[in-house]
Amino acid sequence: MVIMNPLSLDKLKIMQAISAAESQTSGEIRVVIYPHAIGDPVETARQEFVRLAMHHTRERNAVLVLVAPAARAFAIYGDRGVHAQCGDRFWEGVAETMRRHFMNGEYTAGVVAAVKETGAVLAQHFPRRPDDRNELPDDVVERGTVI
Repeated sequence: MVIMNPLSLDKLKIMQAISAAESQTSGEIRVVIYPHAIGDPVETARQEFVRLAMHHTRERNAVLVLVAPAARAFAIYGDRGVHAQCGDRFWEGVAETMRRHFMNGEYTAGVVAAVKETGAVLAQHFPRRPDDRNELPDDVVERGTVI
């Protein structure tokens, strides 16, 4: 019998959601998981955004979803091109989607829903072009280890 940690996330499902979302947009989505407590989630997301060179996309249209399940913390961080097109209401809606799922312990579902919602909005503002290429990897980044 395999017992899953209720705070763990299914990285394969998340990567599949990223690939599906990005198939409709020139935008880029990355997910970073911290299995331990973090400080300010928005500042941590900003640092990860730079660390992963997400600000180097052609249209400045990358979005980072950062999740720290053990700390019950998350942040959504987008580049200036996304923010200019979508504004604060977009971020608030995605955050509420994640919050609803996380309150029920549905961490993977919350991240997948956020990725899908982000992808749909990116597709409206940054549709996929014939010459589009995947500028950033679709893998899920996991920092640190669970003790």
